[in-house]
Amino acid sequence: MAKSPTLLTLGRAALLIAIALTFPILLASPAQAETPTKLYGVISGSAGEALSDIGISILGPGGFSAQTSTNEQGAWEVPILTKGTFSITINEDDLPEGQALTDPEKGTVKANVFMLGVDLRILFPIGPGVVQSSLLERSAQLTLDGILLGLVIALAALGLSLIFGTTGLTNFAHGEILTLAGLLTYYFSAIVGLPVLVAAPLAVLIGAVISGFLQDKYLWKPLRRRGTGLIAMLVVSIGFAIFLRYFFLFIFGGDTRQLPQYAGQAGLELGWVNITPKSILTSTVGIIFIIGATLWLLRTRMGKASRAVADNPALASASGIDVQKVIRAVWILGAALASFAGVIITVNQGVSFLMGQDMLLLIFAAVTLGGLGTANGALVGSLIIGLFVQLSTLFIPTELKYVGALIVLILILVIRPQGILGKQERIG
Repeated sequence: MAKSPTLLTLGRAALLIAIALTFPILLASPAQAETPTKLYGVISGSAGEALSDIGISILGPGGFSAQTSTNEQGAWEVPILTKGTFSITINEDDLPEGQALTDPEKGTVKANVFMLGVDLRILFPIGPGVVQSSLLERSAQLTLDGILLGLVIALAALGLSLIFGTTGLTNFAHGEILTLAGLLTYYFSAIVGLPVLVAAPLAVLIGAVISGFLQDKYLWKPLRRRGTGLIAMLVVSIGFAIFLRYFFLFIFGGDTRQLPQYAGQAGLELGWVNITPKSILTSTVGIIFIIGATLWLLRTRMGKASRAVADNPALASASGIDVQKVIRAVWILGAALASFAGVIITVNQGVSFLMGQDMLLLIFAAVTLGGLGTANGALVGSLIIGLFVQLSTLFIPTELKYVGALIVLILILVIRPQGILGKQERIG
């Protein structure tokens, strides 16, 4: 019996992506495996002062156990000679009066040593304690955090909205684009040893090629040519997302990994808010990305053509526009935007194989709230969702904050399915 052309296409795409992801791992220098890994960190107080004599305990596989404490500079380190997952715990009783973990749940941090020779910096954020901050101070900090989160969502949502606008595809594998870029950033920075300022653009470029150009060429374009329905393509995207998610788990493991270069960067106190230099830098570049994408849509011939394709593909094709070329350009742009969103998350929070899945709900909520297929709507919806998610923690536990995005998604679909800036004729 002849194999289904669709299955063959999916198989080729999966094999190509698997090779592209596995190739960097195979290039890792074997000499690194013979070098010990150093777990280290610097513990500072809320004013940036070094905290000495703070106990640190480490537990690992094979009964590994180590005890140490910070020196006069607040620094500590423990060499590791075996691979595996290690639990690093700070002795909170040793902290001076008036100092506490800003997140009580971060008293124990897990570090995954999957390749010896790569030093890992462990971060224990110390401050006056969240419970000691006033409601006004918390609101100011959460508002800033919400704007930063909204920017990350906007980068990914803009790409998803552009792809939906030109192809009609609701791509559930969009979140894995963020994960791929984050893992590539970690690989180039922590394994290869490149500076993050070099690793990040490299990850965005490779992510745009793999997740944009190659994914469209070998998966979605053949499906479009065969006239595959949008519902069938949606189901394909769900299966493709699950495949990629667990492929990442198989290759990179299940732990969250921090970039060694920026793991313990101190924040800058600006009035009631605290922000790290890495957040300022990544957010600034993110804003430039969004402005560039907007100008591309409004000023360039390809951008205007993409808007024509989004409004009426048949008429655009009859007018001489190469629809497939426009779709390919939109896929590359959308993948580049989502890739940089993944870079921002990785630099500021670390990366795991579930990063894209965790962000996907927020991305869909933002796109639906703003209006499916509208670029401006995606930006507005992202900002609202980012602020709503962060400020909701004033009243609900932090682990439940994403529930608010789901509630917004449901309400918008019931009350105004076309979104804030969407047109009613786009729906249905």
